[in-house]
Amino acid sequence: MKIKLIPLLTSRSLSAAIFGLCCLLLVGALSPAPAQSLGPYDRDNARSVLDSIKDDIRKNYYDPNFRGINLDEHFKHYDAQLKQAQTRDHLTLIMAQALLDFDDSHTFLRPPSRAADIRYGWIMQIIGDGCFVTAVQAKSDAEAKGLKVGDAILAVDGFRPTRENIWKMLYRYYAVAPARSIRLVVQSPGDAQPRQLDVASKIERRTAAIQWEEYGFRDARQGFEEERDRFHEVGADLLIWRMPYFYASEEHIDGIISKARKFKTLIVDLRSNSGGSSKVLERVLGSLFDHDVTVANIKGRKEKDNKPSIAKTRGERSFKGKVIVLVDSDSGSAAEMMARVIQLEKRGAILGDKTAGKVTGAKHFDYQAGNGDLYFYGASITVIDVIMGDGKSLEKVGVTPDELLVPASADLAAGRDPLLSRAASLAGVQLTSEEAGKLFPILRKSFYAGQQ
Repeated sequence: MKIKLIPLLTSRSLSAAIFGLCCLLLVGALSPAPAQSLGPYDRDNARSVLDSIKDDIRKNYYDPNFRGINLDEHFKHYDAQLKQAQTRDHLTLIMAQALLDFDDSHTFLRPPSRAADIRYGWIMQIIGDGCFVTAVQAKSDAEAKGLKVGDAILAVDGFRPTRENIWKMLYRYYAVAPARSIRLVVQSPGDAQPRQLDVASKIERRTAAIQWEEYGFRDARQGFEEERDRFHEVGADLLIWRMPYFYASEEHIDGIISKARKFKTLIVDLRSNSGGSSKVLERVLGSLFDHDVTVANIKGRKEKDNKPSIAKTRGERSFKGKVIVLVDSDSGSAAEMMARVIQLEKRGAILGDKTAGKVTGAKHFDYQAGNGDLYFYGASITVIDVIMGDGKSLEKVGVTPDELLVPASADLAAGRDPLLSRAASLAGVQLTSEEAGKLFPILRKSFYAGQQ
């Protein structure tokens, strides 16, 4: 069984209000993508899938007490909800909520693929205590309506995005029920008054089915970042490594560390890094220490899952210089674990924003339903917890950096990166925030935030 430590969705602060919020987003003021009316077997198919999910949770969920949920009563409630659904979207929404009630970052529904992609043309991110636009696609309706990088997002279809609920918005708009348009209330840097924008989406027929990755749904930022490591060198003093995820061969990681050994300081930029493989995490950490390090203790329901994760030192081939790690609200699981190990072992400095708090492990289950036309569902089910060296879990907690520093809206608008500039100064290198902002721009290859 393969277990991934990194989800790309977070389940925080869930309650009955979530279902109300999702329903409002689905049938409220916005214009949703066309909903398909129910066929003669759709309701029965959904009930069958939900029943299978219940069985898999009963057999595999990491907590034998199911976080206080009575499985039979819980799924009986949502079975009754399915009887009230009028569209396929509504069926999917009910099924999704049944899993979200477990209130952990790895347990969620993977809905069937749709026949079309919806490209919103902009992305948002939690930064500090606010939510801001971090990219706008050229020639999109978002650009035409005047949406700009650095704008503070005060409301999305009537709901204020926060650290606690932004996952709901991403999951709703990108996985469960995409929208033809979204109503935003935004405020630009220096503007006294907010303004309302109705931003239309671009619908494109899909040429290939979306493939869910083993660890789950790719979130709204990931589609914008070209998936490769990027670097910046400053003499023999500093190497900056922009690491987009923890998926790479051992040879690839070893090559990067061999390159890093030529420099006095290594900055590992894990901002927007949602995670990846635990084995890659162990390889990276083992390359930064001169001794073996316990990354975390893995706790599962099954005895074979209870074991420590160990980063074995690369010895003389490890990097001996100064280490600085950058994180933000989109740094998830393996990225968080790496930052916390560096912090606990006092190996280097952690700078940036509080991380996502998405640190458990899941197994993925696939289902199909239908008569004639088949619909393929999936479920991610949490099977392990991850306990760090201090005996605590990072789930819903995240990592608080040694130095909290985030860009202001004016910095975003001007393309400045004060965090990277500050990190460089700790390495004894002069790098203005304007210069730093030009090193690793968001690459706008695609403004669809599903699988690429």
